[in-house]
Amino acid sequence: MQPSIAIINDISGYGRCSVTVALPILSVMKIQCGVVPTAILSNHTEYPEYSILDFTSHMEEYIEKWKHLNFQFEGVYTGFLGSAQQIAIITHMFEQFSFSQRIVDPVMGDHGVIYDSYTPAMCQAMKALVAHSTLTTPNLTELCILTDTPYRSTFSEKDICSMCEILSDKGVRRIAVTGIEQDEMIGNAVYENGDFDILWDEKVLPLRPGTGDVFASVVAGCSLHNIPLKNAVKKASDFIRTCLLTSAAMHIPINDGVCFEEHLGMLIPDSTIM
Repeated sequence: MQPSIAIINDISGYGRCSVTVALPILSVMKIQCGVVPTAILSNHTEYPEYSILDFTSHMEEYIEKWKHLNFQFEGVYTGFLGSAQQIAIITHMFEQFSFSQRIVDPVMGDHGVIYDSYTPAMCQAMKALVAHSTLTTPNLTELCILTDTPYRSTFSEKDICSMCEILSDKGVRRIAVTGIEQDEMIGNAVYENGDFDILWDEKVLPLRPGTGDVFASVVAGCSLHNIPLKNAVKKASDFIRTCLLTSAAMHIPINDGVCFEEHLGMLIPDSTIM
């Protein structure tokens, strides 16, 4: 059977991020997608201005229609959640539907800074949501928030492994940590069933918005195809690196993200491995 996934994220009308990234990536990976919008934006928030429509007041009725129609999904994949109420709604959705895979990208901050919209109460609510996940994809800042670890500019591999073990003790068995920087290298940590490793690669500059969404989407797709997490992270990292190099060569404006459309063929499932 064709796998299916519910994507819960905002819709940015312009700029490659959130649903406009997740939907094409998961679709080319031969996964049926349903979408629960959390907000609708004219464009993502890295641009100088934007309009936004908060979808919170419609989410419960929207999800209830899915439940009443008996829509079924193997997986669910959450991105940015903009309020404690939204986190509560999605936590309840986890209880309503029989998702065998619950993938949470706990979007709360980056580079040691918590986003302005995230209060301490929201961070606590996100910790609870992550505890219900089967796979989570925090960046290093978010891993610190989830484990109550003070952020600093450098962490040893042992430190990062210890933080993953803290999450594992709360029930999360599969963790992919992004954005681990070391000089000219950037790494993604993989923790699965007690095994830990960091996959390193050379940085490709400039950094661009939306790469976290690309990463989490590829990993989510691989997860639904039962690919081991280390292989999934390698696939996502290779894809992003290729897209970053092409974006630079094509002089894509930084705020426009990565031109992943040029390389979607890399993600088409190979029947010999998926």
